[in-house]
Amino acid sequence: MKNNYLLSVALLLAVLPVLIFRDYTPSNELRYLSIIDEALRNGNIWTFTNQGLPYADKPPLYFWILMLGKCMLGNHYMWFGTLFSFVPALVIMGVMDKWVSGEATIVNRLTGKLMLMSCGLFLGLAVILRMDMLMCMFIVLSLRTFYKMLQGEGSAGGWNALLFPFYVFMAIFSKGPVGILVPLLSTLVFLGMTGRLRTFGRYWGWKTWGVLLAGCIIWFCGVYLEGGKAYLNNLLFNQTVNRAVNSFHHEEPFYYYFISVWYSLAPWSLLLVGVIVAGACRKLIKTELERFFAAVLIATFVMLSCISSKIAVYLAPAFPFFVYLPVLLLSRFQWNRWMALAVAFPAAALCLSAPGLVVLGQIEATAFLGQPFFYVAGGVLSVSGVVSLFFLYRKHALNKSVNVLAIGLFLAIFVGGWSLPAINSRMGFTDLCQKARTVAEEKKLSGYITFEISRPESMDVFLDNEVRSISILGILTNDYSGNVLMLPADIATESPLIRAFIARKEKYEVGPYLVVAL
Repeated sequence: MKNNYLLSVALLLAVLPVLIFRDYTPSNELRYLSIIDEALRNGNIWTFTNQGLPYADKPPLYFWILMLGKCMLGNHYMWFGTLFSFVPALVIMGVMDKWVSGEATIVNRLTGKLMLMSCGLFLGLAVILRMDMLMCMFIVLSLRTFYKMLQGEGSAGGWNALLFPFYVFMAIFSKGPVGILVPLLSTLVFLGMTGRLRTFGRYWGWKTWGVLLAGCIIWFCGVYLEGGKAYLNNLLFNQTVNRAVNSFHHEEPFYYYFISVWYSLAPWSLLLVGVIVAGACRKLIKTELERFFAAVLIATFVMLSCISSKIAVYLAPAFPFFVYLPVLLLSRFQWNRWMALAVAFPAAALCLSAPGLVVLGQIEATAFLGQPFFYVAGGVLSVSGVVSLFFLYRKHALNKSVNVLAIGLFLAIFVGGWSLPAINSRMGFTDLCQKARTVAEEKKLSGYITFEISRPESMDVFLDNEVRSISILGILTNDYSGNVLMLPADIATESPLIRAFIARKEKYEVGPYLVVAL
């Protein structure tokens, strides 16, 4: 347990520069902040709007956390919001490690923790403002509690019988129906696989459904009283049934996750998927815990593949089991060439980090990557790749090779994070809006407009004012005189009409954008 705390602190320190210095992404993070600002202005708790339109896509738990942060700290801070993604990731790591402690060696457990935390998409979700990691934490806790009851560590009528539905409800309250579907289908598949389907009611009995029903009644009553029947209908049907059957958003084919899993689990996808497939083919999945992890993977993967709406992050609840089923199986595999190659490929790719960054830094389109700390981070990755290959081929030490790569990745994240302020203007709108606000105050301008900038409406988080997106006609006819115009610098350069119009205007360059006083 002490080792888990020390590792958690070390991992948190490694990502701290990213949590502090990174700008909000316009697509989701800034939109969430705009939504909660709107909710705070309107005094809403249960229902949300985005630019005045109902936003029933997400349950309120994560929004409540962000609202609490704004009220406590007086403003939005990246580190506060992302803590509620990264800390749940650490909790998942700790729970999974303790779960397998009776069957996996200490060496394999350490490798498992480092692989989980450095899996591409799992790590990505841990350092952004999203509710997925919070939901995953509650799903893992619910499945762990179910397994405790199954093993008799807590009787069906005891404390675990209340914790189980509580965790399931909190998973629903974090992200939505997947929060119940993963535990429900995983336990159902496992009980069916092991010939204990008759005991299903012991875990999903009146107490479980009673707690879930009570929580949902409170939630839905709050929604109805605050948002009315239309909002409740949107929450219960449009965002659940319609997305599952005939999605209006993120519709993808059935095989989508068979492709996305490879980059989602990178750089460990070849090793993890290879061990699982080999273990299944050789009938090495023998213990009850291994079968349970396999049941969770099968149920989650098939269920999500059947749902119409698909994006890579939806597979996040399966990531801990993608990592820890191989952790349980690794001790049954002898050193062999395919396992070595599965680690050698990402190690060799990381060896190219430093020269790759040097080349990118010399190209005009990617010259912004030529930051001092990025170069150092690239060097760290290259060295870790070389050392990993050394352990792999000279020492035949698979665990050490994996551990070196993971540690090198986190060291590179720590070092590279210090250069994020230099490229934030290309990632988000904070620098752009700060300059636009300064220009508006100095020139006594009345409003803000944008041209050809994606999702500009959420800029109201920084500008405390409505931001309008206009057409080229609005610019050229000078209908918006007295406003601050924000637009991509390349459009201003490439379009003769816009270039001629703003030639005599006072303008300022902010990263890839221009701020123009009209």
